[in-house]
Amino acid sequence: MFSLLRPYIFSLDPETAHDLAIKSLKFNIIPETFFKTENEEVLQTKLFGKSIRNPIGLAAGFDKSAEVYNSLFKFGFGFIEVGTVTPKRQLGNPKPRIFRLEKDKGMINRLGFNNHGLEEVLIRISKDLPKGILGINIGPNKETKDKTDDFIKCLEQAHINADYITVNISSPNTEGLRDFHKKNSMENLLNRLTKLKKDKKILKPIFVKISPDIKNTDISNIIELVLKFSIEGIILSNTSDGTRDQLEDTQKNEHGGLSGQPIKTLSTKLIKNFYKEVGKKISIIGVGGVDSGESAFEKITAGANAVQLYTGMVYKGPGIVKEIKKDLISILKKEKIKNIGEAVGINA
Repeated sequence: MFSLLRPYIFSLDPETAHDLAIKSLKFNIIPETFFKTENEEVLQTKLFGKSIRNPIGLAAGFDKSAEVYNSLFKFGFGFIEVGTVTPKRQLGNPKPRIFRLEKDKGMINRLGFNNHGLEEVLIRISKDLPKGILGINIGPNKETKDKTDDFIKCLEQAHINADYITVNISSPNTEGLRDFHKKNSMENLLNRLTKLKKDKKILKPIFVKISPDIKNTDISNIIELVLKFSIEGIILSNTSDGTRDQLEDTQKNEHGGLSGQPIKTLSTKLIKNFYKEVGKKISIIGVGGVDSGESAFEKITAGANAVQLYTGMVYKGPGIVKEIKKDLISILKKEKIKNIGEAVGINA
């Protein structure tokens, strides 16, 4: 059905198409059986201190204000991440702010953390409890002077409604946010977050979402701090504000974060480099160009415990999760691997 609708969907402005998708998903009428496949048990794995049915997650950015996560679980995702959520409601940057790069199977966005705000999101989740593993991606408001304070506010309240929290320090669309990759800034942020966890007895795991545009010399510093403060995981990676030279689409120079196929190799290389240093001491979620079983397996064998996608679903529709599951099951059978967890890092 998506293949029939795609020409119409792609004739719309990307943000209009996205808003239409959110409105359609609110009806929650698609049967979950559409997206099941055989032998899924080989994809079960552990993450966030829990057992998840498969390692395929939906990245933050699609369900920014936690409006349709239970409908999305029906597509077969092993976990879903909503957000980025900021303490106060935020409109984001001026439109247009999303651009499809169809020739490159990528997207550029400069949304700027548009969302309904922490209070409304948490009320929404408490009234419609998640039917699967739900993460909340948190970030600061654009006008906030001390961005660390906003992260603290979000963690203090959002952990109650989440299975895990993602600290987003890597969007290229909020001025100064990526400064948290600097050692002193990251140390201060992680110190305050872990102190809050200890003081408030917060047990939910924290993941930090990293930029793909960091230098190789930054990796050791990030790992040192993540281990020092017992951060449970990292997400590799967010969108890139570089990587444009080889692109063909005429919109390739739009300002914003690049996602999809154009950053696949970049993010996989980053996963390998982190895994080589950190091994199995923390969990890694791989993001960037995941749109098939092969691309998911590539990231898992590079060192990712799980993967997330978003742009892939824009181009392939909701059936992408079932397609990836079927492909992964076939790959595991071919490689004589009994469970997806055994594949983590084997090609790192």
